[in-house]
Amino acid sequence: MTARSAPTAIVEAVLDRLYAARGVGDRAAETRGLAALAVPDTLSGLEQATGALAEAIARGERILVIGDYDADGATGTALAVRGLRRLGARDVHYLIPDRAREGYGLSAAIVARAATLEPQWILTVDNGINSLEGARAACDRGLRLIITDHHLPGPTLPEAVAIVNPNQPADRFPSKALAGVGVVLYVLIALRRRLAADHVSLADLLDLVALGTIADCVPLDANNRVLVREGLRRMNAGRACAGIEALLLVSGRRPGRIYAQDLGFQIGPRLNAAGRLADMSVGVRCLLTDDRAEALALARELDALNRERREREAQMQAEASAHLAVAVEADTLSAGICLMEPHWHPGVVGILAGRLKDAYKRPAIVFAPADDGSLRGSGRSVPTLNLRDTLAAIGERHAGLIRQFGGHAAAAGLTVAEDDYPRFAAAFADEVERRIGRGPFVDARGDGVLQVEELTLALASAIRAGGPWGNGFPEPLFEGVFGVVEAAVVKEAHLRLRLAMDGRDEPLKAVAFRCKQAPPIGSSIAVRYYLGVDDFGGRETLCLYVAEWSAVSPGP
Repeated sequence: MTARSAPTAIVEAVLDRLYAARGVGDRAAETRGLAALAVPDTLSGLEQATGALAEAIARGERILVIGDYDADGATGTALAVRGLRRLGARDVHYLIPDRAREGYGLSAAIVARAATLEPQWILTVDNGINSLEGARAACDRGLRLIITDHHLPGPTLPEAVAIVNPNQPADRFPSKALAGVGVVLYVLIALRRRLAADHVSLADLLDLVALGTIADCVPLDANNRVLVREGLRRMNAGRACAGIEALLLVSGRRPGRIYAQDLGFQIGPRLNAAGRLADMSVGVRCLLTDDRAEALALARELDALNRERREREAQMQAEASAHLAVAVEADTLSAGICLMEPHWHPGVVGILAGRLKDAYKRPAIVFAPADDGSLRGSGRSVPTLNLRDTLAAIGERHAGLIRQFGGHAAAAGLTVAEDDYPRFAAAFADEVERRIGRGPFVDARGDGVLQVEELTLALASAIRAGGPWGNGFPEPLFEGVFGVVEAAVVKEAHLRLRLAMDGRDEPLKAVAFRCKQAPPIGSSIAVRYYLGVDDFGGRETLCLYVAEWSAVSPGP
C-alpha cells in the first residue's frame, strides 16, 4: 500500500464499519439509484386510486388537492399538482387548512371551504387516514374522495373511493416509512403506467420528495435513502425546481455542496415556518412557480417568517425551562412532560416539544390555545416510547379526555378541552411511567472511538457525503476523552472549544450548540460528538459537533 493510498484505505475501513453497524453489509448497494426502488405493485389502494384519477383526467373533472401545513404536506401538494398536470389533468387546484381555524387534515371545516371551489374530486396528501368526520362531510356533499397518507390508521378507516397508505391493515408494501410526499410519488408512478405515459418524466420531481422526506423525519430505510439520494443528486446538478433553488440561495447553500442535513436544518425549517406562523400556501406557491424572480421573493418571505419563528421559539423555551427548573431542582420532574401557556403560539409548540425532549430526555407535549377554545398539543417522544400508542391507551383509560389525536411513534398531535388539561397532564405522566419508567432516556448508541489517524477532514467529508443520515439511519456518533485547551460560551448560546487529543499535534475545533456551560481549561472531558466539516468563510476545516460532554475525574 502506498503512502498516498493509506488515508483512503483508512476512510473506507471506517465507512465499512459504520454502514455494517446500520445493517448495510455492501456499501455498493447504496449506489444503485432508482433501480433499487420498491415497485408500487403491492401498495394497497393504488388500483382504485389510479382508476379514479384516470377517469377524472379523461373527463376533465376538477381535482382539488388538500395538503397539510408542514413541509411534507407542502412538498407532497406541490408534487401532486405538478405530477397530475404533467399526466394530463387540466383542472387541478390545491388547498391547505388554516392551522388555527380549521386544524389538521380533512376536517369538516376544510371540506366546507373546499366545496366553494366546486371540485368533483378531493385528493388528500399527508392526511385523511383518521378523518372520519371530514370524509363523511365530503360524501354528504357529493365529493369523491381519494386519500393518500402515511400516518398510522385508527380502528376504523374513513369512507373514500380509494385509500393509499402503506400503513393501512393488510398492506404488503415493503417500505412502511414513506413520507406523505413519497406516497404521492408512488401514486403518480402507478398513474403514469395506467395511462401508458412512459414519456412523462417524474424523476426531475425527486427534489420535492427528498425535501419532504428529510423534513418529516421519517425513518430512512433503504427505499427512502434512494429517494433522498436521487433528489439531492438533482439539486447538486442544479436541476431543482425554482422554489427549492431560491430556498437554497436564501439559506446560503449552493448546488454541488448540498447534503441531507441542509434539507433538515436549513430548507425544511424555512418552508415549515409558513405553516407555523402564517399560511403554508406561501410555501406551496414557492414550490410550484417556475418564475425564478417570484420564487426568490417567496423564499425571502419564508426566510423572514423563519427568523420570527426562531424568536418566538427562544422566548417560549426560556419560559418552559423556567417552569421545569423547579421540578428538576426538587427531583419531581414527571416521566412525561406537559406544558401549556395561553400566550404560546400553536405553530411553535411542536418545535418546543422537540427541544424539551432533547434537553430532558423524556417525552414532551406542549399545548397552546386554538381558536375554538380547545387546546391543541404537539408531542415528541424518545425512541423507547411509541407516542401514538400512548395517546391511544390514555384515550381508552379516560374516555372523552382526548378529543382527537393522530401521528407516529416519535411525534403526534392532539386536541383536549382547556378544562381537561390538568387531568390529561397527569394521565400522560402516569402512562409514560407505566410504559418506560420515570427516569430519563439513556441513549446508548454510538460508533465508538476514532483513532488519531482516523480523525481527519477526509473522513468527515466522506461521512457528510454518505448516508443520507437521519431517523432510522443515524449519523455516526463517536466518543472520546479530550483535554480542554480553550472554552468559551458565544452569544450566550453556544459553547466553542479547542480540544487536545493524545498523539495529535494540533487541537481540534469543537462546538456544542445550545450549551451555556463551559468546562474548565486544562480539565479533561468525555465527549460524544458528530464528525463534521465547518465550511464557514468558504474554507473547509474539521470540526467536532458535540452532542454531550461530561467532566472526567482526574486519576489517582
